[in-house]
Amino acid sequence: MTSALLADVRFAVLMGGTAAEREISLQSGENVALALEAAGSSVVRIDPAVGQWAEQLSGVDFVFNLLHGPGGEDGVLQGLFNLMGLPYSGSGVLGSALTMDKARTKQLWLGIGLPTPEFTVLTAESDWSDLIAQYGTLFVKPALEGSSIGMSKASTAEQLEAAWERARAYQGAIIAERFVAGTEYTVAILGDRALPAIRIEPASEFYDFDAKYVSEATGFFCPSGLSSSEETELAALALKAFAAVDAAVWGRVDVMRDASGDWQLLEINTIPGMTSHSLVPMAAHAASITLIELVTEIYRLSLEVRHAS
Repeated sequence: MTSALLADVRFAVLMGGTAAEREISLQSGENVALALEAAGSSVVRIDPAVGQWAEQLSGVDFVFNLLHGPGGEDGVLQGLFNLMGLPYSGSGVLGSALTMDKARTKQLWLGIGLPTPEFTVLTAESDWSDLIAQYGTLFVKPALEGSSIGMSKASTAEQLEAAWERARAYQGAIIAERFVAGTEYTVAILGDRALPAIRIEPASEFYDFDAKYVSEATGFFCPSGLSSSEETELAALALKAFAAVDAAVWGRVDVMRDASGDWQLLEINTIPGMTSHSLVPMAAHAASITLIELVTEIYRLSLEVRHAS
């Protein structure tokens, strides 16, 4: 069934790009490209950071977009492909643009009563001492980046200002989110299905870029250790959070469980990594879904979404 669905399809796999996650995107794209080729598909690898890349889309049937971060995951290319009438993987313009902005995603969740840590947007006029007094320990994040890029923890006014300065290296607003002490989980979404949750135990103080992609000491547990009822509860929350922001086809919802046992939504990734360290393939494996089956299902679901829009 898998090979039949992919037969005679000419894929473009977008990878690389100019965002901070370029190297991860190259790895993700290559993994998917190799899987498609192993299934007998024709693949054109395209790096938008190199030359007249759009010309390479001529004759392509479907774009598998593995560009992480701004420029690939933020709705811009999704709009271009819509105008070209070229089907592509994953969420559309609205879901991509909204979830790329952590601040607006959290505002929407809060507006419909979904649990997410309190936050504020930092500016040059922010009162660092007052914010620490109000929130306690904070996580500072660029609102438009992924993979924990530019993220740091602050427990004092001096640390908060320094964290803001570091995050200013990246585009977009900078948010400071109340620190949640607890356990981190991630839930992969495939269509209307939540795959088995993964419990994350970072090797460092928190789940930063190195813990995600470099360290071999970070622990990933799937099964997660949750009870059946807890797993069901988390899956339902992840699916609701995903649908609320118009995300579609596939993605990943990151969640913390605080000291009281309550869930706190962190963010959504609409183009998750597909590297050897990546969590969506790990969750798929736990659900007895191979990489090529995962890629095929993303392709099939994406066609359904594009044809319905």
